[in-house]
Amino acid sequence: MRLRLRGAPLFRALCHCTIRQAFNDAPRADICVFRDRDVIRNARETVASRVHKQPPFVRRGTCTDCGRPAMETLWLPMLPRMVAIPSGSIAAGSAIRPPDFNMFYHRRQADAEDALPKHSGFLSSQARLRWRPCAG
Repeated sequence: MRLRLRGAPLFRALCHCTIRQAFNDAPRADICVFRDRDVIRNARETVASRVHKQPPFVRRGTCTDCGRPAMETLWLPMLPRMVAIPSGSIAAGSAIRPPDFNMFYHRRQADAEDALPKHSGFLSSQARLRWRPCAG
């Protein structure tokens, strides 16, 4: 799947939540989060999306061609609509930034070997999402 991105991501996070572990078939997900309006989708390409857990604030989608994680749409109350894209899917040479923080760190499968902030628990991790976009 090809997406066209306008501008830099709002933030880049290393997410250790169990849903993203299962969705990405990896111990953590490295994601770049953009405002929904900054992600241009090609009408001919499709993503098969579904909700993995209620409430349905996040829809996770895989590429219908290759089956790999393609994007996640985040519709959280009182925040702009956001799209999370696996950092490895962003074209080389794009303005990708280093990770900003770890989230859902209490669900980690192994300790992170970085000096980034580590947010554990649902409220701490979600609060980081609420504060971060305002800086972008």
